[in-house]
Amino acid sequence: MSNIGETTLAINLSALEHNINFIKSKLNSTTKFLAVVKAFAYGSDMVAVAKKLESLHVDYFAVAYVKEGVLLRDAGIKSPILVLHPQAINFEELINRCLEPSLYSPRILKNFLKTAQEKGQTNYPVHLKFNTGLNRLGFCENDTDYILEQLKDRAEVKILSIFSHLAASEDKEEHEFSLQQIKIFKKINTVLSNKLGYSPMRHMLNTSGIINYPEAQFEMVRSGIGMYGYSNHIEIDTQLKPVATLKTIISQIHKIEPNESVGYNRGYISNGYRIIATLPIGHADGISRQHGNGKSFVSVKGKKAPIIGNVCMDMVMIDITDIDCKEGDEVIIFGKNFSAEDFANTANTISYEILTSISQRVKRTIQ
Repeated sequence: MSNIGETTLAINLSALEHNINFIKSKLNSTTKFLAVVKAFAYGSDMVAVAKKLESLHVDYFAVAYVKEGVLLRDAGIKSPILVLHPQAINFEELINRCLEPSLYSPRILKNFLKTAQEKGQTNYPVHLKFNTGLNRLGFCENDTDYILEQLKDRAEVKILSIFSHLAASEDKEEHEFSLQQIKIFKKINTVLSNKLGYSPMRHMLNTSGIINYPEAQFEMVRSGIGMYGYSNHIEIDTQLKPVATLKTIISQIHKIEPNESVGYNRGYISNGYRIIATLPIGHADGISRQHGNGKSFVSVKGKKAPIIGNVCMDMVMIDITDIDCKEGDEVIIFGKNFSAEDFANTANTISYEILTSISQRVKRTIQ
């Protein structure tokens, strides 16, 4: 009988430490490390992960939204926290919690200056985001004069860093495009630093960038997916350890006859005598319908068991005909030997989506 008893996401903090040490081994001794813990630390446990990372002396945290930073502050996290995609409506709370905003557009810059002035701030730390080719968020290269004009004779803020994001750092076929992005970023920094009279910290590399473009480490790098055990590089993945393992149990076993159907809309029709098991996990837990109908499989007793029929909201069914198992036995959705990347590949998606889709109703355990 399994000792987990229910669907559980196990978070291995020793694996997290291993991954941090591995990534840091790729850095210069003076390069700062920014740990990305947005989206519940990539679907794991934001507070537990952040506390572990703080004990490992990471230099910075990054979250997507202000409410994520508030959660960390409420949990006692003292380290600097960069908010990557803040909204103007949250600026007052951002300042109250000593969070640091990414200012990425004229509207956001103006609104933050207004809020900082109203709250009597001086030299409040801010970060300028520049778009060098991803075309998602960020000021354009030719916005530098505008930014400097807005900041002229203003004491409310201090530019702590400028940063950008590579669009295809993992894709070797886009090497020249990435180099062009780095070139543009360097040019922006030179212009800003010369006119500001000081040089803000620079950061541009994500996990894949750390591996492929070490010459662009600048003063800091950002790592997200790499900390959690994935890198977009097959050879690097073997040196990382997945932090999260998604486990469940067999709730019930059925024996079905030829031509019997299983699940909604009779998504599976048996081609013979089969043994199937029902698991207490479904698309409400993060196992989307794209994994059903034989596309994906799980691990039972170390053997592959295909997901059959349509994934239900709270349940999936698997074929265990050739596996010696019983009700209550443990089932691994993804983990060490069958990774989230492997599970993602079966449904033509990526590990990021698998990890961050795990519902908050799934129990988290910390190891």
